[in-house]
Amino acid sequence: MRALDAVAVRQWADACVRSLDANREDIDRINVFPVPDGDTGTNLLQTMRSALDDLLRTPADENVGTALAALARGALAGARGNSGVILSQVLRGLAEAAQGASTAGGSSLRRALLRADELATAAVSAPVPGTVLTVLHAAAEAARDCGSDDLGEVVTAAAGAGAVALADTPRQLAVLARAGVVDAGGRGLVVLLDALVNVVTGRAPEPTVPGPAVPDPVGAVGATVPRDALTTAREAGSADYEYEVMYLLDGDPDAELLKVSLGALGDCVSVVGDGAGLWTVHVHCNDVGAAIEAGIAVGRPHRITVSRFADQIAAAAPRFVRDRAIVALVDGPGAAELFRSEGAAVLEPGDGVTAADLLAVIVGTRARQVTVLPGDPAWREPLDEAVAQAVAAGQDVVVVPTFSPVQALAALAVHSPTRRAGDDVVAMAEAAAATRRGEVAVSGREAITWVGRCEPGDLLGMLDGEVVLIAPGGEDVGDLACRLVDRMLASGGELVTVLLGRGAPAGLELVLEDHLRVTHPEVELAAYQGGQADALVVVGVE
Repeated sequence: MRALDAVAVRQWADACVRSLDANREDIDRINVFPVPDGDTGTNLLQTMRSALDDLLRTPADENVGTALAALARGALAGARGNSGVILSQVLRGLAEAAQGASTAGGSSLRRALLRADELATAAVSAPVPGTVLTVLHAAAEAARDCGSDDLGEVVTAAAGAGAVALADTPRQLAVLARAGVVDAGGRGLVVLLDALVNVVTGRAPEPTVPGPAVPDPVGAVGATVPRDALTTAREAGSADYEYEVMYLLDGDPDAELLKVSLGALGDCVSVVGDGAGLWTVHVHCNDVGAAIEAGIAVGRPHRITVSRFADQIAAAAPRFVRDRAIVALVDGPGAAELFRSEGAAVLEPGDGVTAADLLAVIVGTRARQVTVLPGDPAWREPLDEAVAQAVAAGQDVVVVPTFSPVQALAALAVHSPTRRAGDDVVAMAEAAAATRRGEVAVSGREAITWVGRCEPGDLLGMLDGEVVLIAPGGEDVGDLACRLVDRMLASGGELVTVLLGRGAPAGLELVLEDHLRVTHPEVELAAYQGGQADALVVVGVE
């Protein structure tokens, strides 16, 4: 590969999630600095999942700069712990260096790694040799000093230098040498660099990531930290502070002033942004209210999470009874039963959906990894809040972008619990994106649409969220539904899925079946009673 494009960035992000998933337990096991809490691998995976989720919401035809910006934005919004914050800044550095570019070659990647090195170092108040920052700095310098602008050679040089620096971390940090391990965050970064080598060159990299045990510089060999020795759940900082406070911040705050304000309240302070107006704030403190008020003074805090370290320790006991679960948010009793019959946990949000309701369903699955299929974009805000809280509590949650129950059905149809979680999410997202969505509804007000004015009571035929057909309220619903299906099939299709709403006329599915038998005999029709209140019929074309 001579240059990275948006498609390659998606491949890399997916590979990162899969590689971190495969290496998570090993990375958690060697996590001894600054505190042996055994969650660096988990935090990196959660942060990268959030980055991939945001990228999957971005149109696939965007340029490399936009794709990397989506990764950085998603990582920042879902950053877990100090390692997640650092990862978000690495991705931000890549995004800033590629801003506006359609592709990124070797020279672009060189600049991107140098910028990532700058931003990640700035995100840590007191950088320490022998950590992920050391590994990143070595990779950036190797890319800078590479004598070629060939993308594969630059990437390979960076990954190789990072692996060498990782192997040397026990000689820089005594706590690593005593435990006989390399730095957990640094190992996570090398996993990501190796994934990039694989995507760019098409070759699996040499096994550059050292195993859990590394010789002590003076000859002794330490043992891996046992799981039962993990007595705290804080990634860093003093035990004098009881709470971890994190929130996103909109606006243009004075980051240094906010750091000073938060520094007076506690430790482990970080205030970092995505370069586009979104910031994440992190602090360990005892006065939760004051930490939030500091954010209010300079911007608009939202998605606020407060965790008590003692509670985290109590919650560390096994609480998951299965590995994977699907949660569907759909309107209508018929649609809900349809999803339940396919094994999904279902919530019918209705008009009064709250983040607490959504969180209860996600947590109630008692699954380690949860994939959420929303059937309506109107539920995005409370869903984002619920997902953030579930992730903060240690659950892997990914939202597949679906804007209609028929797209959610298409995603659920390709779900396979035997696949890797990352592969499964990508397959579901692709199936949803390949499904055109339409509906017939009754207009509730006068409005101007792309195809003219509609009056209250008119029948509206909508395609992918836009009104494309209007008929007076007295006209036949079946006729408008047939015209809408014809329009949706104009660009091809093999399967038409129909969910009949609560107000759909009797026999509408038979009208559609007869119409398709004549006009599109090659197309299969699947009709179900959905029972949704806001649409007479919802149509999906795959």
